Amino acid sequence: MNLLSYIIWNGSPDIFSIGPITLRWYGLLFALGFLLSQQILYYIYKKEGKPEKDVDTLTIYMVVATIIGARLGHVFFYEPERYLANPIDILKIWEGGLASHGAAVGILFALWLYARKNKPGQSYLQVLDRIVILVALTGALIRLGNFFNSEIIGKETKASYGVVFTRNVTEILQRDPEIEKISYQSANGQPNEAGFKPITLLVEFKADRQNEQELHMYMTSRFYDRLIYNPYINEHINQSTPIKYFLDKLDNGQYAAVVHTNAIARHPAQLYESISCVLLFILLYWMWNRQKVNLPAGRIFGTFMIILWTLRFLYEYLKEVQVDTEITFINTYGINYGQLYSIPLIIVGIVVLVLSFRRGTQEPAVNEKNP
Repeated sequence: MNLLSYIIWNGSPDIFSIGPITLRWYGLLFALGFLLSQQILYYIYKKEGKPEKDVDTLTIYMVVATIIGARLGHVFFYEPERYLANPIDILKIWEGGLASHGAAVGILFALWLYARKNKPGQSYLQVLDRIVILVALTGALIRLGNFFNSEIIGKETKASYGVVFTRNVTEILQRDPEIEKISYQSANGQPNEAGFKPITLLVEFKADRQNEQELHMYMTSRFYDRLIYNPYINEHINQSTPIKYFLDKLDNGQYAAVVHTNAIARHPAQLYESISCVLLFILLYWMWNRQKVNLPAGRIFGTFMIILWTLRFLYEYLKEVQVDTEITFINTYGINYGQLYSIPLIIVGIVVLVLSFRRGTQEPAVNEKNP
């Protein structure tokens, strides 16, 4: 890996598999976000003298609201035609399709239901103030999970920190019965006229595929056609000229092809959002820690909504289109669905923050223990 040129990411989304059961990084990080959030919320409630048993109830509200809200958000905000035509597909959450805007709506509604119980010192805005601290942390872990999945990829970039996401390339090429393994290495040389950067693919062939003449025929026909015509490969590898390669024998005596081609580096948009969420978590926690129960209701929530959704609006300019139905909307209005749905959430944050400053510092409804 040459960090001064670009970063190659060929990570697997899976941690391990046992029979039909597969543990994936995304699922682990998603669950870890809720587990860490629960422990932090225990600490917050303890410091504020609130019943710690309420944390367990809040955790259930949050988990259910996040999953249902995120799923329905994707269904109705991004691909309503597809899912209304096949409603049973709404339940196939394992196939992907979660929307953070939908999760936001689900959480706001679920916490409103929770706050209706009129618990002392836990008004709707006070609960939101504490929860959004944890939402920022969980969001950071979820976006890291998106990076492991090589999804929500960014647009092309010539920056040295651009990432070449090669998982799709690996999975497609390794379906071929000729190929045992694909690996990658950044290569020296100048970018081509389109700005794509040189990369070397090492294509290792299976033990029963060792006829040199047949391998040459394979490389200049089937392998080359895949590099040229497969759209999932073309997102990351640009092969616009006759293929340049040579056959080599590895230490184990098997043939491998060393292929010189071009890589398409992209913005690691998932990591931008993940890092931003970590910094937002630190800011919000600092705000709470300074005043705790004396903090005006809505101050943290308003700050969270403005910063998070403004960043989301801006980061969308660096992302590729997520669903084809967005293309017409983008061409017409100049923004995508994610940006459109962020605007009302930013406005909510502004209104709540302004009102919190007008109210000023409130008296704590519950005395803090162990200050």
